Amino acid sequence: MSSRLDHRLAPRTRLTALPLLALAVLACALMQVSPAPASAASPSPYPAGATRALRIAKPSELAHAAASAPTGGSTAPGDSTAAGGSSKPASKHSKPKPKPKPVLHGDPARAVIAYEAMQRSYYIAGSGLYEGEPFSYLWSFSQALAATVTMSHVTGIATIPGLSGTFARELSARMSGLRSYLDTNNSGQPEGSFTSSLAAFDGTVAPPAGPGGTKYYDDNEWVGIELMRIYQATHNAATLGGAEAIMAFVMAGWDANPELACSGGVPFSNSTENTERNTVTDGPAAELALQLYRATANAAYLQFAQQAYEWTRRCLLSSNGLYADHIGPHGTVAEIYWSYNQGSMIGAGTLLYQATHNSAYLYQARQTAEAALEYFTPERLGSENPFFVSVYFRNMLYLDSVTHDPPGPKLAQPYVDYAWQHLRLADNLFVFGSPPSGQLLVQAAIVQIYGLLSSSPSTYF
Repeated sequence: MSSRLDHRLAPRTRLTALPLLALAVLACALMQVSPAPASAASPSPYPAGATRALRIAKPSELAHAAASAPTGGSTAPGDSTAAGGSSKPASKHSKPKPKPKPVLHGDPARAVIAYEAMQRSYYIAGSGLYEGEPFSYLWSFSQALAATVTMSHVTGIATIPGLSGTFARELSARMSGLRSYLDTNNSGQPEGSFTSSLAAFDGTVAPPAGPGGTKYYDDNEWVGIELMRIYQATHNAATLGGAEAIMAFVMAGWDANPELACSGGVPFSNSTENTERNTVTDGPAAELALQLYRATANAAYLQFAQQAYEWTRRCLLSSNGLYADHIGPHGTVAEIYWSYNQGSMIGAGTLLYQATHNSAYLYQARQTAEAALEYFTPERLGSENPFFVSVYFRNMLYLDSVTHDPPGPKLAQPYVDYAWQHLRLADNLFVFGSPPSGQLLVQAAIVQIYGLLSSSPSTYF
């Protein structure tokens, strides 16, 4: 993954009249919705400090669980306490007790505990935002949003007193916070700094609360995917309009400049300094477009999804069956392999199969999954930021739900079990890296994996 892209102005495609309407709908949506391992030398593709540790952990702070604790179904935390209530046995001489209140155990309980720790440690009460510099980047915020959406789908949540309405309120708060990143035209920035001024979300909190600036296509796609998950649950038309506005921004960014090697693809950002097009901008773009096609039957979305998917296969699929990170303007391909790039293309292929009933797409998704399973050993996954791994697991689990050949849980369950026993602090924050450090991005990823293991794959997209 590399730094942000230069981008020559290129012909723009489709939806030329939609952005102004979508802008109004997007603003409305934000007000109305309710309830290969990274090389040390590999530069981050995100803004400096985007993954800045908010807490460096001391070894003594790790909350090691008992070595004999069962996995994937034990109670939590410490494999002795359940979330959502308690049920102490009654003495044989005591009066009959009321029926115990329902509680969560195992993965759902751990998901709740990790989520509560995320909110307690990183959320700025009353602001809708999370801690950062001073606020988190949109990248991290988008994953806190994804964690909240996932938690709202966890099996059993609705039966727990005190939790049943929590995540509807949390979703409302996330939508309020998301509004802080919305920028309508990059106002205040030097003319010519950006290739697109369409309404979308800045990588940092927009003025007046923050500096605003560059819009990253993948960050906007992560947000759009979550808006569509919310729409599937609420059928709120304004939320659908918000996702369509993001899609308009992404589709307008397609770089069809014929002077580029392997012309086409979605760039990393709308900065004129862009020089690359990425798997991480095209795979999730296809997924978002397919969610929108399913909701609207607009053939333009299906066409764009196929275009983005096929371009990525043509320009970034390596001989080892894995997708490289990006391609430069002169055709240089960065042969760096990240789990989330494989995941997003697995998911895009699966969604394309569901949309078109063309079995070739499912075959390709399974081919990518096979190559990824061989390459991404537990050690390799352990070396990546858990955010990358959460995207990989989400898409693998979704493929499993279609093929009924589930390697996904066999990977995801041991991953979070290890994290629970070895990477969790006494306050239930999870750490990553060396030295071990806590980040919103890491915590949100762990919440998502536990939540995904506790909910139906039909809610993933």
